[in-house]
Amino acid sequence: MNPNLKVNIGKLNLKNPVLVASGTFGYAEEFKDFIDLKKLGAIVTKTITLNPRKGNPPPRTCETPAGMLNSIGLENPGIEGFLKEKLPFLKKLGVPIIVSIASEGGQEEFITLAKRLDKIKEISAIELNISCPNIKESARLISQDAKTTYKVVKAARSVTRKTLITKLSPNVTDIAEIALAAERAGSDAVSLVNTLAGMSINVKTGKPKIAAIAGGLSGPAIRPVAVRMVWEVYQKIKIPVIGMGGIIDTESALEFLIAGASAVSIGTANFINPRSTAEIISGLRDYIIQNKISDINELVGSLRV
Repeated sequence: MNPNLKVNIGKLNLKNPVLVASGTFGYAEEFKDFIDLKKLGAIVTKTITLNPRKGNPPPRTCETPAGMLNSIGLENPGIEGFLKEKLPFLKKLGVPIIVSIASEGGQEEFITLAKRLDKIKEISAIELNISCPNIKESARLISQDAKTTYKVVKAARSVTRKTLITKLSPNVTDIAEIALAAERAGSDAVSLVNTLAGMSINVKTGKPKIAAIAGGLSGPAIRPVAVRMVWEVYQKIKIPVIGMGGIIDTESALEFLIAGASAVSIGTANFINPRSTAEIISGLRDYIIQNKISDINELVGSLRV
């Protein structure tokens, strides 16, 4: 039996549904000694902004029960630094490259970045990171408001023909409403969820464990929330969903697929086990063979209720 692991996300034709989540895999070169990068379905880069960012002061991370708290603050070399220093390595891989972008200055920066990336053929897709909780300049996330989400996605859609993926925040009342706004504005897919807002305190010192006080919670602790949100969004939209949030092994990846995700993105697990993505790809293949499933797409949204 030769099962089909291929999935489509917009114009992207992926050899399998396993991606790496932005911010947890660097720009891929950092993991080249651990796995065969060419086996990945796609690589989502660390988020870039128009100008270089130093990020937030340390300490930036701490462990929590079944998870991790981070407030990196989108440290990155900026668009020009990315194109000069990081893209040459990524170009050689022959794997779809999804560049994650964010803005420090509103809608115009997204437009500028999307226009710039649209001209580069080796870049397969753009992820609009409108849900990062760790930029101090913004009082409210774009993805916490349906109207603002619609405006930003529509603006980006107007300047690029590449596959557009909108990354959503779990820190909302109704994530399906936000996903619908992204779909109506022309997004080809949505990815969810980004981190949940959280904080942790050192009781010996009475101080926060990270310098920014609060940050983003990721890891297995948030998986039930993420799976529920993927299922809710899948019920409401027609475009593909990329699920993420605490996926550490094949079983947790399958939860997202069954809930309605067409693909999954592995994040915090990369810090625990750098080979987790390769193991999950192999595990998904074994699962569909054992269960006599010819096409992994048959699993998407197959939840029995």
